[in-house]
Amino acid sequence: MLGDRFSVKLISLLISVFLLVSACAPVSHKQNLNHALVSTTPKEIDKDVNGSSVILGDDLPLHANEATCSENKGAEVPFFEKIRGKEAVEYLENDYDFSRKYDLERYQRMLDTALELCKTAQELWGKGKLNDALNALDEAYALILKVDPDSKPELLQQKEDLRFLIAKRVMEIHASRFTVANGLHGEIPLILNKEVMEEIKRFQGPERSFFLAAYRRSGRYRPMIVKALKEAGLPEELSWLPLIESGFKVRALSRARALGLWQFIASTGYKFGLNRNTWIDERLDPEKSTRAAIQYLTELHKIFGDWMTVLAAYNCGEGTVLRVIRKQRINYLDHFWDLYQMLPRETVRYVPRFIATLLIVKEPEKFGFTLGEPEPALTFEKVELKKQLHLAQIAEAIGVSKKVLKELNPELRYQITPPGSYALRVPVGKKEVLLAKLEEIDSWSLPKKAFVYHKVRRGETLSSIALRYGARIRDIELANNIRHRNLIRVGQTLKVPLTGKGPNIPRQLYAKKKKKFKRYVVQRGDSLWLIARKFNTSVTSIKKANGLRSNCLSVGQVLKIP
Repeated sequence: MLGDRFSVKLISLLISVFLLVSACAPVSHKQNLNHALVSTTPKEIDKDVNGSSVILGDDLPLHANEATCSENKGAEVPFFEKIRGKEAVEYLENDYDFSRKYDLERYQRMLDTALELCKTAQELWGKGKLNDALNALDEAYALILKVDPDSKPELLQQKEDLRFLIAKRVMEIHASRFTVANGLHGEIPLILNKEVMEEIKRFQGPERSFFLAAYRRSGRYRPMIVKALKEAGLPEELSWLPLIESGFKVRALSRARALGLWQFIASTGYKFGLNRNTWIDERLDPEKSTRAAIQYLTELHKIFGDWMTVLAAYNCGEGTVLRVIRKQRINYLDHFWDLYQMLPRETVRYVPRFIATLLIVKEPEKFGFTLGEPEPALTFEKVELKKQLHLAQIAEAIGVSKKVLKELNPELRYQITPPGSYALRVPVGKKEVLLAKLEEIDSWSLPKKAFVYHKVRRGETLSSIALRYGARIRDIELANNIRHRNLIRVGQTLKVPLTGKGPNIPRQLYAKKKKKFKRYVVQRGDSLWLIARKFNTSVTSIKKANGLRSNCLSVGQVLKIP
């Protein structure tokens, strides 16, 4: 009986509380208020100093106590509007779901944490810690699985992007598990995927002879390149980059006018200190171009952070890669394998081709290659020259072939050392020989040979002019200080050096004829105008021939009349 009476009292009390709340809130808002208070998560509820329930959060702390209800009985304005004003009304009228807001914030934190774990996995993979990288990706995947599939579209898009990224990273790490090429400045992971395998097949098939020849030539320059890379703290695997850039041909020239072992275009070479003028092009110098390439690669690594993307930027330019990255919907898809399908076609093959090269030189037998011994490294001594010399003069003086000197000094555009100081490379043992005979060798200068002067007509080119006179285009360029053969203009007078191998031209045309002058003694009453009229010439011509600045003459003065 006692228990029954207690139950009846408890039920009566609950009914009273319900009626009290109902009296406080208008009918139109009862359901919303009840929903807002009941659905709030326990972590968001606390008690204020008066014992009232308080919803903790940035948007809507509500206070509901007896005093407040009493004050608002029968009032036109609901109690919650007095507490928070229009903002509270708006939230309640729109059926604001506090627990949903809490969940969305929690899901966003989960996605942010998953992204950080992906970045950590990338760093661990780069350091060769494959198991740790996979564990980080596992944690990231477990987090994104907790995100409710009914969340906001923005969160679902992030979830899907992360799921794609994690799955891709896991496959790449498993594919690269068998080997990692270790360098001093980060590592270059050797991923044997479909794209890399296609490049290996090309080297095994149609490009086999190219690969073998390039490998043999690598011996000439690679020891020097490896040493420079180690000094700069870069992975020595980058020393194989010239194999796919130029085939280790120091004079390789691409369709884009990129030149040398490292295939610099003129503007990029200039940016990294490679000079180009009438006499030299330092893009052709193996040592100088290697130093420039190291500067460029280091700069790119500071921008992109991983070597795969660095290599892509080296091939197509950092601007192209940055534009592709900016087009991504999310800013963390910036690894080469995330971007490669959006890069230029040549670049899409470039990085897999480089990885294929590393795999083959590391384990040639595995891929069906017998590489043999590369050619010996170039050895030389340097002689500081203070005057211009032709390589033919030097070769004759020290008893070597001109071909040897050309190979050691490929940056000389016309086999002539530039004016001023120049460090010439000569074979080992020939430095002292050259120094001993240096005084006996005459300085080179443009030969005092016959010239013909040609006035450029419309439609003519240097090639057609050279062909007409049997001259060399290079000689015409040097004689007229022409840097770009396309930059000649109609009406321009060119000095054409003749080789004697061209058409039979009268000898008197080889050089400009010396003008013959008549002599005239000035008489009383003469003026320049009268003299010019008498000899059918002009006042200007007479003044020029005699170096006159004014028209004043003196009796007995001797004038040259052109």
